[in-house]
Amino acid sequence: MTRRFVLGVFAASSIASAGLVVAVTSGAFGPRQQDASTRTFAEIRWESLIPKDWDPMKRFLASSHGVMDDSDANGQRLMRAIWDHAPTVDAMDGRDVRLSGYVVPLEEAEGGLREFLLVPYFGACIHSPPPPANQIVEVRVSRRAKGVEAMDIVSVSGRLTVSRGESSMGTTGYRIDALRVEPDSTRQAASALK
Repeated sequence: MTRRFVLGVFAASSIASAGLVVAVTSGAFGPRQQDASTRTFAEIRWESLIPKDWDPMKRFLASSHGVMDDSDANGQRLMRAIWDHAPTVDAMDGRDVRLSGYVVPLEEAEGGLREFLLVPYFGACIHSPPPPANQIVEVRVSRRAKGVEAMDIVSVSGRLTVSRGESSMGTTGYRIDALRVEPDSTRQAASALK
């Protein structure tokens, strides 16, 4: 084991214990540290979180014998169950991504948000029923997101994991441990992580 490698591992463990975010990448002399601000986040779209072969209507129609009525309570429960168990894309697990969407607060305090849901369209989970679980992402931030409010449009950058979760606002299929939460530059949302 080289001295450079040992010092690198020691530095990484010291930084991590201090609460700073580092990523380990492979370099010419073994692992090296990379500051979170230099990490690359792949811009993804909501469609990439849905398996290509998933058709919720196929299962619904098979279970309801082809009869569908919006006012039928059993039909509504069946559709909700299908959406809450929507499949995820395993290949997305562990990727560093950037995803834009609307904020649904889960934990609010004077210091800002520590946890929220990210959804693909305005009103989801608040003014309308929750979308399928594979279209709801739980976001956890390392520092409180200040100035972020319900239905603000933000871009979230961080590590995406396949993680089923439950909240009063809906069932999630994914989680992002966010390193950055910023206004969506294409839509001029007025909030940021500070």
